Amino acid sequence: MNRKPFYLSFIFFSLILLQVLILNNIRFLGYVNPYIYIAFIFLFPFKKNRFPILTLAFLLGLCIDSFSNSGGTHAFATTFIAFIRPYVFRIVFQKTEVDFEFFKLKQESFGKVFNFTVILTFIHHFILFSLVNFSFHNFFDVITRMFLSGIFTLILYFLGNFILSRKQES
Repeated sequence: MNRKPFYLSFIFFSLILLQVLILNNIRFLGYVNPYIYIAFIFLFPFKKNRFPILTLAFLLGLCIDSFSNSGGTHAFATTFIAFIRPYVFRIVFQKTEVDFEFFKLKQESFGKVFNFTVILTFIHHFILFSLVNFSFHNFFDVITRMFLSGIFTLILYFLGNFILSRKQES
């Protein structure tokens, strides 16, 4: 029996709960709020058919929006990074769509994985904070929030990834 769908469902709901119960309550200096739920988009298997990831990314963002009263900003930002994920994949990993079926993120070098997650995280955060502010008057506020929240999100993602990978090795 294939346990992958159960694992992905567990990750999906765990990240939503972690985000809405704990991480949404963090407001360090008024700017820093980590959005670790986007890790699901990084971890979802690569396939030629993009409909499942686009649907799940939209539902993920919609769940976060419903708990955050943010009016669809998370749904748009997560759907967008799920949409551009194959293009970033081709640029960073220098692979084609044929390689999707056999690709595993864990088997790639840290530098490429780091670049992949940084690009998608900062795009997500830029879109999210741009939609929240929806004004060019607050451009530097958007950039500051994007940068600080992006760094905090990436630290939590890589720290969590490191801890979980160490437990799996034991």
